[in-house]
Parts: sequence; C-alpha cells; structure tokens
Amino acid sequence: MVDVADPDLGDHVCLPFQGDRERMAATRAFTANGLRRRAKVVIITHTDTPERTREWLAPLVPGLAAAEAAGRVEITAYADGPAWLLGELVAAGELAREQGHRGVYALVDAAWGVRDAAGRERFEAAVNALFGERWLAAVCQYDRGLYSAAAVNRAAAIHPIAPGQALLRFVNMRPQPGLRLSGDIDITNRLAFASVLTQLEAVAAEVVIDATGLDFIDAGSAQLLALTALARAAAHHHRTVVVCRGTVARVLRLIRADEVLAVRRAVDG
Repeated sequence: MVDVADPDLGDHVCLPFQGDRERMAATRAFTANGLRRRAKVVIITHTDTPERTREWLAPLVPGLAAAEAAGRVEITAYADGPAWLLGELVAAGELAREQGHRGVYALVDAAWGVRDAAGRERFEAAVNALFGERWLAAVCQYDRGLYSAAAVNRAAAIHPIAPGQALLRFVNMRPQPGLRLSGDIDITNRLAFASVLTQLEAVAAEVVIDATGLDFIDAGSAQLLALTALARAAAHHHRTVVVCRGTVARVLRLIRADEVLAVRRAVDG
C-alpha cells in the first residue's frame, strides 16, 4: 500500500476527495511530507488562489513561510492549458536540481480540467513519461463534487497509482533502452500502462522491459506489450525483449505475445 499523501519519487497518484476538509488535510500532509523528504514542493492551485491557499495552509504546516522564502515551497495558480502545466513541472525539476533538492513533490488541483476533459486526459497520459526518471512525485487531486464517478474512475486509470486500484511503478533503464516494471497491471491502471509504453515506440534500438518485479499482469494489459512490439518492429525493425518470472511469462504465452516479442524467463524468487 502507498500512502497517497507521501509518495515516492517516480509515483504519479490520482487522489479523489470529497469536500474542502479532505482537500486541505491532504494538502497539509503532502506538503509536510515533501519538506521532510527534502524535496521541492510545488502546489498548483485552481479552487483557491495562491494567497488563499497560503493563508489556510500556513497554520497547518509549521515553517511554511520560511520554506517558501527559501524556495523549498512554491504555490502557483494554474494558468493556461495542459502544455503550460507540463512545462511547469519540467521547469520545477530543472530548478530543483539547480537548488540541490532531492526532487519535486507536485500537488496539482485537477479542477482546472472540468471544462477540458480531453486536454486533461492528454496531460495525465503525457506526464507519465516524466516519472521514469524518478525525480518527480505528483498527486493530482480530483474533487468528487466536480467530477462524476465515471470521470474519476477514468482519471484514476490513467494514473499508475490510485486508491483501490492496482499499483504500478516503472523506471527508465540506462544505457540499454527500456523500462523496469514493478507492482501489478490490470484494467484499473491499464490506460496508464499504455501511455508508459507509448514512449518506447520511437526508440530505434532493441528495447528491454524488465518485468521481474511485476507480480501480476492481466491478458488485456499483456496485449499492449505485444502491440508495442509490433509497432516497433514495423517502424524500426528492432525487437522488444521482456524479462519476466513464470506468472507473467505464462500470460504472455497464453495470448501468443511470444510470437512477436522475445520472452526471457527469469528465475522465480
């Protein structure tokens, strides 16, 4: 289980909430945890202005004013579109490295996307590409008073981590292009997995997916691996290799994915 208000760097979390009390409590815990972890805390607001947020958050987080003055906390209003938001996170990462922080803890008020569902979903999928470098932890707060249950569930599925769903973590591999996966993948986070695999399609080299840390993958999600391998073979004529334990290897064989990608069996531990 992951404490959604205390994620690890590399975690992209969807956090549905009900009412201001839950929103404010999560913001307090997230900010305090980010400071404890010596990360740069970035709060992107929409429901409240930065001034209003600062007013109610300061009494809840001791030392907030000093942390903000020192550049350890930034409270910013959402401005203009998904591209702006993605750029803000990238810029925060660059600044955090310059300032010597251990990474970025970003809290995003998803109320900005109520009137732009398509843009919001594109952002949530595109931003997944940032988490494989493990410098960013982000929690996107979804107000159940603004979003329908169906919209919240779909938003959660685009996030690798959300309360009550399978938990997926991934790391970009170096120097061999690829991914290291851990956790579980099923219908609850399949859209997130699809967006993570998309970044591999443009790699003009052999790709290795280390899935030895994967405890479970369902057939529908395994098919995404096969489709990625097919797309890469058609575009670049390079193969895709999946290294996995027996449970995942059996699912890949069941759907005949081993006909389009190389499956290397790891020793079960």
